[in-house]
Amino acid sequence: MAIELDAHDHRILAELQADARLPMAELGRRVHLSQPAVTERVRKLEDAGVILGYRAVLDAGKLGYGIRAVIRIGNTDEASLLQALERSPEVLTAHGVTGEDSWIFEIAVRDVAHLREVLSRLCQQTPTSTAIILRTVREHAPLQPLPTTPAAPTLAAEQRPGMKKPRRGGASRG
Repeated sequence: MAIELDAHDHRILAELQADARLPMAELGRRVHLSQPAVTERVRKLEDAGVILGYRAVLDAGKLGYGIRAVIRIGNTDEASLLQALERSPEVLTAHGVTGEDSWIFEIAVRDVAHLREVLSRLCQQTPTSTAIILRTVREHAPLQPLPTTPAAPTLAAEQRPGMKKPRRGGASRG
């Protein structure tokens, strides 16, 4: 369920998604609030579950992971798959999905031999489809809060079509 956010909250979320390490004083300057006010708003956003955490974004290639891939997994025994998932630190994301596939995983592996090892661990006797990621054009894009739907404007009596504007300041004519 979405919560009500104002313009300051939207700016705070945008700034923190761009740089979660901003000191509260600098964040306050950027969103035109005092440090105590912005600190309180961030705490409320955390308490409401809007901000789930802060993390470092790592370069998989510099850590030795030369291949990233997407694995689509067909119908399988969920309990076994979840156990294999617990033993597979190579899995970066795991989504249960609708459609022909039951699961979609994104993984990072050293090389093709490592890819084969992970596939055999995750997908024994299960139909899969694997695609190696050649390039990434968008990743970790900032999430924009949805705009709140404003109430439909109502027309005042003097603005309704076909209605004459009442006379102001004079005696009524007969």
